[in-house]
Amino acid sequence: MRRIARAVAAAVLLVPPLMAAGCAGGAKPQARPTPSMPSTTPPQPVPLTLDVARKAFQTYITDEDVARAAADERLALTWTSDGQSLLTAAEFRKAAFDGDPVRRFSYGKPKLYVPKLKADAYPQWFVASVDRSVPGEKKSKQSALMAFILRSPADDWHLTLATRLSPKAQLPKIQLDANGYAEPLGADDSKILIRPRDVGGIQATMAAEGSASVAAKVMETGPLTSGYYQQTKRAKKKAKEQDVTLTIVYTATPYPYFGLRTKTGGGLILYSLFRNNALIGPGNGAPKPEIPKEAEHLLDGTVEGDEIDTTATFQFAAYDPPRSKSGKPQPKAELVADGGAVSKAATPPIKKP
Repeated sequence: MRRIARAVAAAVLLVPPLMAAGCAGGAKPQARPTPSMPSTTPPQPVPLTLDVARKAFQTYITDEDVARAAADERLALTWTSDGQSLLTAAEFRKAAFDGDPVRRFSYGKPKLYVPKLKADAYPQWFVASVDRSVPGEKKSKQSALMAFILRSPADDWHLTLATRLSPKAQLPKIQLDANGYAEPLGADDSKILIRPRDVGGIQATMAAEGSASVAAKVMETGPLTSGYYQQTKRAKKKAKEQDVTLTIVYTATPYPYFGLRTKTGGGLILYSLFRNNALIGPGNGAPKPEIPKEAEHLLDGTVEGDEIDTTATFQFAAYDPPRSKSGKPQPKAELVADGGAVSKAATPPIKKP
């Protein structure tokens, strides 16, 4: 790590003066040179190449396995950022809560999608499509989409997003140039049906409004869109039967999203959403709501007030089709990958009047 290297270098600079002082004995004092601060040169940008991406991916899976083998959550978080950090921390805590070892992964040969970016343009990023399985677990093999990010020349590569290809979905083919580089999509790309920055908002709208939403005109209905709306209705009904109130809201995250041009002229968009739940009891001395099973590992088993708040971090990939030419049917965007879990939980105290 660069930070460690700098610390070691600073320690080495201190050693010679200390040793000289200890060996001087009765020698005649001599004038000391005027101390000066060592000059430092900021790290220079390194162009993102296919080779750089390959090395970054291999370094990550090696470092990740070391951290997981040692059950070292802090070390594992060193190699992640954004939503992936929340999910990694939650996974380690669940393993500790259940008394199970943290999952370790075995990876196949990755297919890397590396956009051609300017050397001094940050953040830099790339996406890996790779088969991933848990050793010893049958039928655990899945196709994962993993997005890596480098925010500055002085930073290290981090895994920022990892999602799983749906069992019946096919990954759209990414457009590559003659040198094997992918074409990145701008936030406002107008050649595709939904602007990359708006894909998450469209999905959140369908989760809130269901198949009757105007958003259903541009995104397919299914378990991960209008299906969330149906899940919310059932969950609220069940909560009401237990004399508690449940609110569920899907929102965008502040985390980065990534877009790659496909061979069809459409886009593959990777992004995240939050699902915020609030379970509120009737109060007035009535029994408090029970802690949801999926959040037990994030709480200490007690409910201070009469409310339980949870946040799930979800990570998705969607195929965003090209805009159809006049007179031709317009295909809709569809979800091709998903993943995530409850990543935060709290039991706030009752507010004083």
